[in-house]
Amino acid sequence: MPVRPCRGIVRRLNGQTICFTGRVLVDDEWRVRTHCAERARQEGATPKTDFSQKVTLVIYGDLASKVVTDDSRTYSSTLVNAEAERRRGRHVCVVDGDGFSKLLRGRPAPCLELRRARTGRVRPVAAATTEAHILGGPLRVRRTGRRSSADLTLDLNRLDEATAVHEATVGALIAHLSRQGIEACTYSSGAPEFDAGWSRGEDIFVAEIKSLTGAREGQQIRLGIGQILDYAHQLRSAHPSTVIHPVLVLEKRPSAARWTALAEGVGLRLTWAPGFSGI
Repeated sequence: MPVRPCRGIVRRLNGQTICFTGRVLVDDEWRVRTHCAERARQEGATPKTDFSQKVTLVIYGDLASKVVTDDSRTYSSTLVNAEAERRRGRHVCVVDGDGFSKLLRGRPAPCLELRRARTGRVRPVAAATTEAHILGGPLRVRRTGRRSSADLTLDLNRLDEATAVHEATVGALIAHLSRQGIEACTYSSGAPEFDAGWSRGEDIFVAEIKSLTGAREGQQIRLGIGQILDYAHQLRSAHPSTVIHPVLVLEKRPSAARWTALAEGVGLRLTWAPGFSGI
């Protein structure tokens, strides 16, 4: 079988060379191909009117609106060509209108399987993947701010500082993984709300990120260990055939060396910025 570089998930339109099989249902509204092509171009894609070996993504739209004279040709030649390319070892991704809508919003979309019938027709079918149910869209660093009030008993400035450190660690982790050609992701809908996730081959890594600024180190690390082990347990129960690696990421090296031994003892990886050793 041809390799699927997308691993069942199309993550973005940017950089894709795309073509459409017809008009597309975008966010519950039918859109003609010219409109869809312009929307895709705005997201960094290169639309093509016809299928070619440059096409990397096919948007499966409405075929019923096409004028045909031969019932055996009511399937799209674009899908046939995409399926043929897959058979030759070049994987062409295919998404439907719902997937295209997700990509326009910056969300990942499932890549559809293509099945050929004896008549020669090719139809797209949903291909549920484990990664699709765990990893969501690209992870982003959130903006943080500072504030002050003499009337509050809770020190919000200190809280904001810890939040800023947390997001700085997120950014450093994203950059670290990116240098290895790995995209850091958020969690998918329905998955536990871990801080970061990524894949290596068939294995999936989920991480909890903890700042040590403005808090008791031991308390933060214990909290992080409990959270990430809980997330990993939930995911292993839901996806027993998938290898899940829990990771606890700290903003800096902990002062007590015992935390590394403890992490190894309970089956999780402990790492910290800026080097993120072990991941």
